[in-house]
Amino acid sequence: MKTAIATRVPAGSFFDLDRKDPELTRLREEGADLALPFALMERLVKSGTPYAAHARALRSDNVTVTGTNFDWFDAELPCEIANEINLTDYEIVKHTDERRAVLTQALERLSLVHPDGFARVREFVRGLLWVGLKPDVRTSSLTSSSDPALPYVITFSDKASRHIPPNTVSEQPSHLFLAENILHEGTHQSISFHVLQHQVFADGYSSKTSPKIEIKWRAGQGEARNQYWEIDRAFHATCVYNQLLRFRQVELARDDLTPTERASFQNAYDEGLPAVRYLMRELELLSEHFSPHGVELLADLRHQTDQL
Repeated sequence: MKTAIATRVPAGSFFDLDRKDPELTRLREEGADLALPFALMERLVKSGTPYAAHARALRSDNVTVTGTNFDWFDAELPCEIANEINLTDYEIVKHTDERRAVLTQALERLSLVHPDGFARVREFVRGLLWVGLKPDVRTSSLTSSSDPALPYVITFSDKASRHIPPNTVSEQPSHLFLAENILHEGTHQSISFHVLQHQVFADGYSSKTSPKIEIKWRAGQGEARNQYWEIDRAFHATCVYNQLLRFRQVELARDDLTPTERASFQNAYDEGLPAVRYLMRELELLSEHFSPHGVELLADLRHQTDQL
């Protein structure tokens, strides 16, 4: 078994949307390919809700970059799906020429400047949910998100063109920031695929009873869940940080950034580097909660972190 997070979906595996499976085959034959991830969702969640059937109410615009097609979902987000992936406060935003241009530029930036990152996104992302808060909701909007319960689909808002989590906010929007947030969620999806297919954590591990790692840089955010992370959440974050810090390194080495973009990426890099080093140390101290394969993954993460 490879000692790094998977970069490809194994043929014939659970996540292979082209495999021979009665339900997946039926959807493909009916031209309902956009519903395929939701058919996997049915099997992961096991709630009895026919998510794939509800997904048929969605429409999609096709966004194609270097021969790769993405489903940019449109129409009303079915409540059954929104309830399951915590999007009840959100609606799909209107598709505009401006949003299409920014989205295309972000994906093109990944493909041209970050080919390894784009390869990960191309492999683990099929559907794009661009959302905004419903008119009657008064709360802070998400920047981007993904849910292990819904493979191949990522969510983001207009905020993703201004915000590099956790703390970098730009007054001027940029497709480069959206590119990072798309890579962020695509990386989360690849980690979720790997964790669901391989035993990464020790027998008996549960996020409900996991030891917690203090996240000091989120101390001011109020919610306890953001100040103390479970081991699996910290593992996800460490893997993601390693990808995003490399993305920022590449961007900072280029000469086509605006002053605002450069300042934002530099701030995010300077904040992210000590964060990933801290998380790496904390995970190593808790290595008994990982399986033998998980320990190998930690060793690979240590190697990646030391190269930053």
